[in-house]
Amino acid sequence: MMDSFMHCWKKFKLWLALSLLVLSSSGWAATEGIQIKSAELRLADDVYYLHAQMLVTPNPTMEEALRKGVSLYFVTEFELKRPRWYWLNEDIATYSRVSRLSYNALLRQYVVSGVNIHAHSVDKLEDALMVLGEVSAVPIITRNELTQQAIYSAKLTMRLDTTQLPKPLQINALATGKWDLEATPMVWTFKP
Repeated sequence: MMDSFMHCWKKFKLWLALSLLVLSSSGWAATEGIQIKSAELRLADDVYYLHAQMLVTPNPTMEEALRKGVSLYFVTEFELKRPRWYWLNEDIATYSRVSRLSYNALLRQYVVSGVNIHAHSVDKLEDALMVLGEVSAVPIITRNELTQQAIYSAKLTMRLDTTQLPKPLQINALATGKWDLEATPMVWTFKP
């Protein structure tokens, strides 16, 4: 009886080890991509401001390219629309931001910069990714431009812009899926 128990125990340990190996190699253990954690429009001084937090996790290929001097460009896009049953949805407001993530090998620092973004230099990639994924107090629309009784549809997304990569990497991005990094859009309703 003890022999059959030991035999079953060995099979279970082998099965458990193989399962963990498969899960870790499939990417389940370390998720890569962009996840939108939160997004909202807040009213302050009669202006609605966009606040959002996204979790950006590049894959090892992107991290290696970054350390070798390749800058990564990320596009954050926001749309505010008014749904209409009788016609196409009405575009109310849009916002787009291009952020650049680079590595300065001389200073050993990661730099996040872009248009209308104050450049941030940090020592760790995790800190740079946190800065990259933060949208804080971006003015979108004034209260007077919205109809108080209407319900609006808001949409936020973020993606890696592969068109900004060097040409050889653009070809690699098309041939392999290693450069696909895009958030599932977050869509919510908004009532002023």
